[in-house]
Amino acid sequence: MLDVQKIQAAINMIAAEKKLPKQKLVEIIEAALKTAYKKDFGDKDENVNVHFDLESGELEVSVEKTVVKVVEDPHTEISFEDLGDDADGFSEGDVIEIDVTDELDTDGDVFGRIASQAARQVIIQKVADSEKEKIYDLFAGKEGEVINMRVDIVEGGKVIFDYNGNQVVLPRSEQVSRDSYVADNRLYLYVAEVSKEENMLPKVILSRKRAELVPAIFAEYVPEIAEEVVSIDAVVRHPGVKTKLLVSSSYEEVDPAGTLIGQKGMRVKAVMEELSGEKIDIVPNSGDIRDVIARSLTPAEVVRVEAGEEEDSYTAYIPFGERAKAVGRGGINVHLASELTGCRISLEELEQTEEQKQEEVQQAANDNNAPEHKDVA
Repeated sequence: MLDVQKIQAAINMIAAEKKLPKQKLVEIIEAALKTAYKKDFGDKDENVNVHFDLESGELEVSVEKTVVKVVEDPHTEISFEDLGDDADGFSEGDVIEIDVTDELDTDGDVFGRIASQAARQVIIQKVADSEKEKIYDLFAGKEGEVINMRVDIVEGGKVIFDYNGNQVVLPRSEQVSRDSYVADNRLYLYVAEVSKEENMLPKVILSRKRAELVPAIFAEYVPEIAEEVVSIDAVVRHPGVKTKLLVSSSYEEVDPAGTLIGQKGMRVKAVMEELSGEKIDIVPNSGDIRDVIARSLTPAEVVRVEAGEEEDSYTAYIPFGERAKAVGRGGINVHLASELTGCRISLEELEQTEEQKQEEVQQAANDNNAPEHKDVA
């Protein structure tokens, strides 16, 4: 009726490839065969039981029916008359199992073909659901952590990582274009979400794009974070370009920014390497919003910060020629500073000083007097 050897081979292959228990796959196949039988040989209201023995290859299919005096629904009921000599052993209302395996044998090729076609999508879906359950179990309790994983497969925009011998997918929406997704490269992935709502499939979202990835990686390099000597109060990020961190310490003798930067910048450089060269600005949280705004606009120099007329609005006064640094490419720097501080920041460039004017004139003169370079044939 069914090619048992092919089924056994498929179960062994999927179990090894997807690291799923064989019994789980047997249950999936039984459910698929049940669906196939009800669709083409029975009725959707029938209670069908399917048992497949992986070792022996034996398949048993039975239908549950209720014993009644007068049959109204032949798919779910059977009369005493139909039971014949066996009727004496039953009472009205009893539920019995009727073996229909032999009936399928008479049309085995048809059932085998129909079962294979109808069950295919069920098997694919059930395997996918089982994989989600397995991945959920792997990451349960790890939400908010970073895990170093090896890139296993890259196919077009699909990136698959290896985690303890299991394949996990990094969604395209959580990838950063600056990253190098090359087989055998190792990257930190942020476990952004691990959830399992009632009557819904479990969800696990891994990310290289979330802002929380950055402080989580810092925690791997800076033990003072775990020791709560230094805390990261806020983080904002333009993935692949720049991150700004607001840091503080409850210990007066501790420099929180210096702690994250490390001796000769070793700590922050290590994190930047993990982020494929993304720039990181570390802003100490002094508690003075004007000071924080000024520092958040780094690498620009800020002369002073004044409060605006509207709530949470401030104007940062910067020297002539510093606007490009303060704004950043595409406005990213000032935008991140506004996000980090929760304030609307306006920039006001101060007038050019006489000294700056003199320097500009002198530079122009030097450029005009520079000897012209000619190519020698």
